[in-house]
Amino acid sequence: MTVTTTASGLDQAQLGHLRHWDDLSRRLPHDWSGMQGKGAGEDDFGSYRFQLAYMVYGLALAHRHRLPAAPGVFRPTIQRLIGKLLMPDVWLYWRDVSRGGMVMNAHLSEGYHEEWDPVVRDNIMYSAYVQSCALLHDVLFADDRYAQPGALSFEHWSFFWGGEPKRFSYDRESLNEHLYWQMVQNGYLGIACEPNCVFQICNQPAILGFRLHDVLTGGDRADEVVAGYQQAWADFGRLDDTGHYNQMILEDSKVVRPNALQAPWVDAWCGALMNTWNREFVHEHYPRQVADFLIPGPDGTISVRSTPAMEVMGQQVVTDTCDLGWVAAWASEVGDHATLDGILAHADRFMNPTWTDGALHYPRNDTKTDADGNRTEIEPMTGNVLLGYARLNVPDGLHRLYQEPWGPEHFAEPALTEVGRDVEVSRAEVVDGVLHARLRRRSGSDATVVIDRVPAGARLFLDGQEVPAEGSVTLEVPDGPARDLELRP
Repeated sequence: MTVTTTASGLDQAQLGHLRHWDDLSRRLPHDWSGMQGKGAGEDDFGSYRFQLAYMVYGLALAHRHRLPAAPGVFRPTIQRLIGKLLMPDVWLYWRDVSRGGMVMNAHLSEGYHEEWDPVVRDNIMYSAYVQSCALLHDVLFADDRYAQPGALSFEHWSFFWGGEPKRFSYDRESLNEHLYWQMVQNGYLGIACEPNCVFQICNQPAILGFRLHDVLTGGDRADEVVAGYQQAWADFGRLDDTGHYNQMILEDSKVVRPNALQAPWVDAWCGALMNTWNREFVHEHYPRQVADFLIPGPDGTISVRSTPAMEVMGQQVVTDTCDLGWVAAWASEVGDHATLDGILAHADRFMNPTWTDGALHYPRNDTKTDADGNRTEIEPMTGNVLLGYARLNVPDGLHRLYQEPWGPEHFAEPALTEVGRDVEVSRAEVVDGVLHARLRRRSGSDATVVIDRVPAGARLFLDGQEVPAEGSVTLEVPDGPARDLELRP
């Protein structure tokens, strides 16, 4: 399997990742099978919130750069994933984390309290993903779904514990406004994840969200926040003494925590996201940074080293680092094809690529290496999400999503606005006014597509044979090989 970089046409591996994400989005409520990582709670780097959010990001990148004329492939899946992102299973960890007690905020924990509202203070490692995912949906589909009052609400009630029902009601406007003012009140340094801990990484999605909101409103808050963020961090430096990204700053002492262990996930996650608004800086430092993490393997494969687990208070920290997955995502964003292809080749050879009814993922494996020392350890965040994200991304994919939003003309072009679950779409784009699509029917009965925004007088062809086309067109995809569709004005 290789990475595809053209904007027209998806290969089978890319289609397999899309199918897997769609399958995960359709799981019954509270069914997280195949998504549980090594950590005991939902407060580590492989948590449900990150898997759900980066599936949304990956779908957004694939729609923007790969299948721009197929909103019907992506919109329902993104909506289902955002619905899961709002479930209490995903955010109830904050009730406990908000009280503090970890090594970097224990001395302040008397001033904290149990907080049920997962976005009202700190917790940017969750709130920014709700904000940016909702805004991605509304920007990409020219929709106000998440602008409706209460569209982003967090609810929980249990018969057995917790007392009165909890409901915290937000929408894309109120949540964006709330995060903006938290950023302002913190002097643009950023909003904390855990209390007292302001990570560079976790504030990048919020900046993406501010930019998306500006696209909808014509505002300029993203530019304001970026300028303030640059100034606030100028006193501390984005990089540590070794040239790797500083991990975080402590709010009370203003002490910067460097990437002391040179953990790959710190640089990779931060660099992949910061490329949205700070491309030259990210690209300048990438080659030297990534060289510290890569392990060449047989036949051009490339693996990623991980640092030993931390020991804190005599306890070994059990967490999913997702190092290999994040380096793959980082390489995809900066356009490092050699590294990305090598990592994907390693995953395909040593990490048990698994196909189920057309869906591709790499199942969790806690065994670090095989008998020959090749890395086999893989987490759900990497195997479910990040390798697919990296395959579907294009060079500067997030950067272009941030800097080059679609204009109103895009939403006037013909498009596949509804796509049955049993239809595989490997191409969907408008070139010189002509809609081109490639469709294949899988086994199953849900195999119709709807083509909307059809120009008057347009002619529709399926494998060269003209099909009646007037107004909104509903077409059942025939059995057999992939079919080429053209809608000519």
